[in-house]
Amino acid sequence: MHPARTQYPAGRGYLAACTLGLPAIATRDAVRADLERWATGTATAADYSASLERSRGHAATLLGTTPDRVATGSQVSVFTAVVAASAPAGAEVLCVDGDFSSMVAPFLARGELRVRHVPLDALADAVGPRTWLVAYSLVQSATGELADEASVARAARAAGALVMVDTTQATGWLPTDRLDADIVVCHAYKWLSAPRGAAFAAFSDRAIAELSPITAGWYSGTDPWASCYGPELHLSADARRFDVSPAWHAWAGAEPALAFAAGLDLDLVRAHDVGLANAFRARLGLEASDSAIVTWPDETGCELAALTAAGLVASGRAGRARVAFHLWNDEDDVELAADALAHRPAPLVVR
Repeated sequence: MHPARTQYPAGRGYLAACTLGLPAIATRDAVRADLERWATGTATAADYSASLERSRGHAATLLGTTPDRVATGSQVSVFTAVVAASAPAGAEVLCVDGDFSSMVAPFLARGELRVRHVPLDALADAVGPRTWLVAYSLVQSATGELADEASVARAARAAGALVMVDTTQATGWLPTDRLDADIVVCHAYKWLSAPRGAAFAAFSDRAIAELSPITAGWYSGTDPWASCYGPELHLSADARRFDVSPAWHAWAGAEPALAFAAGLDLDLVRAHDVGLANAFRARLGLEASDSAIVTWPDETGCELAALTAAGLVASGRAGRARVAFHLWNDEDDVELAADALAHRPAPLVVR
């Protein structure tokens, strides 16, 4: 059992970190305190901004960079749209077949980009001289597969292409502080267990220089409180130029969540999570993997229904049952899930 399990009193049988994380006690308390301050009229914009800046620092730690290279926002798709809007007309964007829509849709919506989709294991080999950007999720949402990010980075650098990586299904259980990428985006409501609406992204020098801050607003200046009104355009020189006006209440909970995650040894978290996932895979007769997410075919939904009937929280994606193991889980959760599937009714055979 990971020592952090005591911070998650509702963790037993919760196998859905890949869908929605559970708040730690400190995060729950922070959200409750924020609601009380708001209700009593004692919440202030200055306090929210200070919390956001502390969160920016924790996000920088998780992504292995400095706060001046981190932008804050509310959704991965918004950061992706910034990149898509900056692509030259006709540019080639290389994506993974079946990747999450937030990493694909903004490029398709441009209508004038050449968007190619290839299997995950063919991504590095598919990079060519026409590739402007390689965009992919480090861990695939539907399957839990991990990308070979080092190979992709080498191929992209050789071709002069930008690299964009979504770590929403990775940061929190997998170390993401050594990625070779120009844009790293993450929504913190899954493995980082923050409230939904708190997202962040790290930008390289090249990305800061070449991408257009199309979401610029009052929070994209060096000092947001001096950037509230026109007619001038107020843009920070660093990654803050890509900031989106913060969803204050989400960041009140995100600050303790990100602080907690940034203080963990994520190599040990990975060993814990993957160890439980592989123990479950063994019970199902599946090969071991390097992912904390386990998926298997479930076209009829019977597998997910059996887990749900046993009081477990799991999910289904793309015709597959999906479970995930994280800090609040232990060997008992593996046994509960395996037993639920062992006792599921036999599938109905129609002759």
